[in-house]
Amino acid sequence: MKRYLCKLTGLCLLAQTALVGPTLADDFIIVQSTTSTQNSGLYEALLPQFTEMSGIEVRVVAVGTGQAIKNATNCDGDVLLVHAKPSEEKFIAAGYGLTRSDVMYNDFVIVGPKSDPAGIAGSNDVAAALQKIADSEAAFASRGDDSGTHKKELSLWSSAGIDGPASSGSWYRETGSGMGATLNVGVGMDAYVMTDRATWIAFGNKADHTIVVEGDSAMFNQYGIIDINPEHCPNVKTDLAGQFIDWILSSDGQTAIAGYKRDGQQLFFPNAK
Repeated sequence: MKRYLCKLTGLCLLAQTALVGPTLADDFIIVQSTTSTQNSGLYEALLPQFTEMSGIEVRVVAVGTGQAIKNATNCDGDVLLVHAKPSEEKFIAAGYGLTRSDVMYNDFVIVGPKSDPAGIAGSNDVAAALQKIADSEAAFASRGDDSGTHKKELSLWSSAGIDGPASSGSWYRETGSGMGATLNVGVGMDAYVMTDRATWIAFGNKADHTIVVEGDSAMFNQYGIIDINPEHCPNVKTDLAGQFIDWILSSDGQTAIAGYKRDGQQLFFPNAK
C-alpha cells in the first residue's frame, strides 16, 4: 500500500511539474549584448535587482556588437543592448527592431606600456596619438571582431587618415577576441590597446600598462537598447522584454547603473531621456 502511494505521489509531482514547469521556464528573456558590459561586472550588479522586482530572469549573451546584432537579426534574443549607434539605427531601419533608446555612456581610452614607445602618454588628441603609433610602428592590439569597440577604433584610424588594418600581421595585431582577452594579449606583448574605460577599470591583469590617451570627445561611448520586432521574430517575448527595457530606462534602473562602481569609480553614466 505504501509503495503504491509513493508511486502515486511521484506521478502527482510529475504532473504538477508538467503543469507549472513551462510557465516558470518562460519567465526569462535573452539579452544580446557586449563583452564590455559583461566584463565590467555591470550585469552581475544590475540584473538581480530587476529579477527580484519582476520575477523575470535575464540571460545575457555577451559578444561583440556586430555579432550581437547578427544574433538579434536571426531572432536569437528578445532585447539588444550594444554600443554602435549607426549599426543600431540600420538594424531598426531594416525592420528588425522597434525603437532605440539611449541608456548610458562612458568613454574609450588607449592604454599602453610604461615604456610608451610611441611617446603618446598624457595625450588627449586621439588622432595625433594614432599617427605616432603608426609612424613608430609600435605594437597595437585590435579586437578585430566587428564589435562596437572595433567599429569605433576603425573610425578613429580613418578620421586620422591612417589605414591601421593594412599593417595587420606586423605592428597592427588583430585578436578576433573580446575586450578582456584582447587586453590580456596587449599586456602580454607590450602593445597599445583601445578599450572602453569600464572594462579597463575592472581588468585585473594590468601589469605596467596605464591609460596613455583619454579625454578626446571623439572617444565618447554611447550604449543603446532596442526591443526586437515581433513581426520579424514571432517568438520574441515582447511583454517581458518591454518590462526589462522600461526598468532600465526608469529612474530605478538609471539609479542602479549610476550606483555601480569599481574601486570607487563609476563605470557607466545613465542618460536615458
